[in-house]
Amino acid sequence: MSHTSPTERFEFLRQIPLFAELDEPDLRKLCSLVSDVHLEAGKELFRQGDRGDLAYVIREGEIEISRYSDGREIPLALRKAGEVIGEMALLEEAPRMASARARSPSVLLVIGRGELGELLTSSPTAARSMLGTVMQRLRETEAALRQSEKMAQLGTLAAGMAHELNNPASAAARGAVELREAFAELLQGPNRVAGLGLSPEQFQELARRMQGAGEGQARDLGALERGDREEQVERWLQDRGVPDGEMLAGELVESGYDAEELGRLERSFPGRQLEEILRLVWVSCRANHLLAEISQGAREISSIVKAMKSYVYLDQAPLQEVDLHEGLENTLVILRHKLKRGITVLRDFQKDLPRLPAHGGELNQVWTNLIDNAAYALEGKGRITLRTRREGAWAVVEVEDDGPGIPPEAQPKIFTLFFTTKPMGQGSGQGLNTSYHIVRRHGGTMDFRSQPGRTVFTVRLPFSAPP
Repeated sequence: MSHTSPTERFEFLRQIPLFAELDEPDLRKLCSLVSDVHLEAGKELFRQGDRGDLAYVIREGEIEISRYSDGREIPLALRKAGEVIGEMALLEEAPRMASARARSPSVLLVIGRGELGELLTSSPTAARSMLGTVMQRLRETEAALRQSEKMAQLGTLAAGMAHELNNPASAAARGAVELREAFAELLQGPNRVAGLGLSPEQFQELARRMQGAGEGQARDLGALERGDREEQVERWLQDRGVPDGEMLAGELVESGYDAEELGRLERSFPGRQLEEILRLVWVSCRANHLLAEISQGAREISSIVKAMKSYVYLDQAPLQEVDLHEGLENTLVILRHKLKRGITVLRDFQKDLPRLPAHGGELNQVWTNLIDNAAYALEGKGRITLRTRREGAWAVVEVEDDGPGIPPEAQPKIFTLFFTTKPMGQGSGQGLNTSYHIVRRHGGTMDFRSQPGRTVFTVRLPFSAPP
């Protein structure tokens, strides 16, 4: 690919709407000022965050435009011959919002800030064309990033749910394996007691104890008291030559047995009967406790699924009477994997806060963004406070954190689309902008105040239906 001459540039630019209405002398002057840049396939033209002091017109080849957000590269557009790129950062005198890389060998014409400014000043047609191009680029970029943001949020929710569901599911699976073993031992019970010569009264006592196994649980015992009781029961078993005393002691104590209760059991089943009866009582207790653990795991899974379903408002009308507290609680369930270590969540809810008409799924997106941002600011250690109250015709929700605060220079731009205080690639700059517009669509307001040690985002929503 050779360099283009001013005449070739003139003929090429004359066909592009941005330059088509320029007077011939002005266009020829511009052609004498621009220069060529040649890119091999895969070569980067500019990078997101770079200083934007040049614009480009693609003469040959194709240029891929992408943006890094939340640790991943998001394709935004593929620009071809005749298109202008890089103009937005140049006009705004701002860092590049995206990166550009040659998909194929490419030739571009380079236009500096001065040349572009002079062009837009001297040609109203060029200014209108540039405005249309910029607006279209903003719409395309916003649409692409919003879709990517939705997919990223879905991925975050899925990862959070997988993390939350894993613990109860794993506990239930382990319990099922151990329960199978316990049942196998219980099935051997009739053979084990057949030769013990039990009286009818003893059979009744054994049946009573096996049926009630696990019901007298000692959950109110503190850790120290429980440990002392287990040592006491273990010594009692050892004194009577009962094998596996350490293993049996924990389960028996959990079911309410102590040395006194074991003494009553011994009086009912003296001598050689004691060891076999203890084993049957123990395995009955074990089976009941495993069933309780599996049941608890199933209930926890059910509650997480219910929270997720409520969070996204599946199978429900878009606009409905929304319980703000339920939405906040469901959001905390969804984000629990980010809030477990070192972060304390405090609730200061007005108990009689009425429901309000709203798009519940959208409001939950607002709570997710605000709580997630607060957790990010705390870097794993600190306090998040959620408050609700009624102020006349308005419901007020506050999300406060005791993190380092938003830098003063960033505060005027905090709701601006694509602006983020996170390092490049870690934030899309859409979360707060999206939340702000969701609240506005509901007829509400969102504002904030921030200083080191205290940042509060305040959302006000009307109790009347949004327009």
